[in-house]
Amino acid sequence: MVPTAIVRAAKQSGLDVIGICDHNSAENVTAVVRAGCREDLVTIPGMEITSREEVHILGLFPDHEQVLRMQDLVYAHLAGENQEDLFGPQTVVDEYDTVLGSTAKLLIGATSFTLEETVSAIHDCGGLAIASHIDRERFGILGQLGFIPKGLPLDAVEMSPRCATDAGSRFPVVHFSDAHSLNQIGSSFTCFLLEEGTLKEIAKALANDGGRRIVRT
Repeated sequence: MVPTAIVRAAKQSGLDVIGICDHNSAENVTAVVRAGCREDLVTIPGMEITSREEVHILGLFPDHEQVLRMQDLVYAHLAGENQEDLFGPQTVVDEYDTVLGSTAKLLIGATSFTLEETVSAIHDCGGLAIASHIDRERFGILGQLGFIPKGLPLDAVEMSPRCATDAGSRFPVVHFSDAHSLNQIGSSFTCFLLEEGTLKEIAKALANDGGRRIVRT
């Protein structure tokens, strides 16, 4: 899952925009953004953050400065160190796939942020907060809590492709691949009607604003 391979797989799948959202880290985001620029593929900086309740919240950000700001907050609230013999290496690379080092933080762990604090921090960094794979038993907000807290200001919720319907959600619904391997890239996607591939335009589409919208296929 190095930057060059990710970009090529996304292009082969016919995607125009991808989001790079590692667990609790953004150290490889800039590398994929730069690799995408070489191949004319828009890459949205992101991070999948694990709250104290072990709920995954996807944060999408307008630029790498903001996602790295979010990373600083996450790292300050993330305990433990990685054990490579148990969990494997957490490699950091550049846009040409050259290994630069590794991350010592235990990225599979949960932060000390509550769910509400996680969403608030994402918004404070200029991002969109999307509840990940809400229909899954593990790490989805419904599986972990059984409900979506009233007043939680999510920008959207993500459902897995297996979910039969979007009906009944009080939030905009998106479908993403949540790819953890190259062959999963493009296996699920959302079509947006946008003027350009930017986070600002995606935010308008989620709000059904100015003619931007989610296109159901």
